[in-house]
Amino acid sequence: MAVKEEVIDILNTIIGEDISDQMDDDFFESGLLDSMATVELLLDLEGKFDIQAPVSEFDRNEWNTPNKVVNKVESLIG
Repeated sequence: MAVKEEVIDILNTIIGEDISDQMDDDFFESGLLDSMATVELLLDLEGKFDIQAPVSEFDRNEWNTPNKVVNKVESLIG
């Protein structure tokens, strides 16, 4: 499965709904992710993709839409 699909699966699980049609929506503004869910997201992504995404270096503006999460994960993998 491609990175994008894996990330969407993780986001869908954490958020509790299908966000595949909201790829450019800010899920912090919409209230879909809070600080606890963000930590869960980062931990899940680190485990799934064997990447380092420390909370201490987290920039909300780089992770606030599903597309940005996909791009960030791809950049951390490669």
